Amino acid sequence: MMRLNVKIILTLSGTFVIGLALSGVAAYRYLTDSAVENSTRDARIVIEAASAVRSYTDETISPLLQEQMKIQFLPYAIPSFGAQTNARLLQKKLPEYSYREPTLNPTNINDRATDWEAEIVNEFRNNAEMTEKTTVRETPNGPLLTMARPLKVGARCLNCHSTPDVAPPTMIALYGSQNGFGWKLGEVIGVQLVSIPLSVPLQRAYAKLPSAIAGIAGILLISLIVIGAVLRALIIKPVIGISELANQVSMGKLDSPEFPRTGRDELGSLASSFNRMRRSLQNAMKMLEEQT
Repeated sequence: MMRLNVKIILTLSGTFVIGLALSGVAAYRYLTDSAVENSTRDARIVIEAASAVRSYTDETISPLLQEQMKIQFLPYAIPSFGAQTNARLLQKKLPEYSYREPTLNPTNINDRATDWEAEIVNEFRNNAEMTEKTTVRETPNGPLLTMARPLKVGARCLNCHSTPDVAPPTMIALYGSQNGFGWKLGEVIGVQLVSIPLSVPLQRAYAKLPSAIAGIAGILLISLIVIGAVLRALIIKPVIGISELANQVSMGKLDSPEFPRTGRDELGSLASSFNRMRRSLQNAMKMLEEQT
């Protein structure tokens, strides 16, 4: 027969194993979510910086170069050129970050959206209320986090991208008249796209997993030891004591001492009931002896 003490130990051991497994899964998910959240925050910083460069170029640089654009096409006056050039300089210091402005119908074919980039652009085109999209894509080099924001046609964009006949001749001479025209005011024609590989952040996060699990295991172990000690003191020892006294009484040792009542809980009530039963049995045995 398995002893109560052994059953309690096995139960606590099972609880420890299950608790550790669930805690490990929770720690894994937490570290993964933290890595993705941190990368998302970094991507947002990059895209905000690019937006700032676009605004500065559009509002300050471009107006100053309009007269010169009639003589020679100057890409410095284009917000997209300013943002992507600044991003390339940033990438030299932080090579894990990349920034693009893929467009469905760009003037420069190097900015043409790939198939998966075009899908993102079309999502923004089909959902006017969507202002940002963050996804994690699986690539041959591991998971890649991408954050995209729509690029809409503004009034100044139409000076170059409405029809070839109104575009600066210097731009036509450089890029031709086949691409980058037919844009409409307010139309989503591309996206700002930041890409960050998650392999490094995830590796850093998972490197913390063993220590996190060890810490959780320590907390669980200490908690279960305390619980086991409390159970032994408050439940197991009293039950074993009552069991041993009951066994003695059942063997005819009616002079066994009463079990001391330890409280007003269920165990205290059990002890009182056992003591009454013992006294009743003693009285019954005395009455039998007197009759004989």
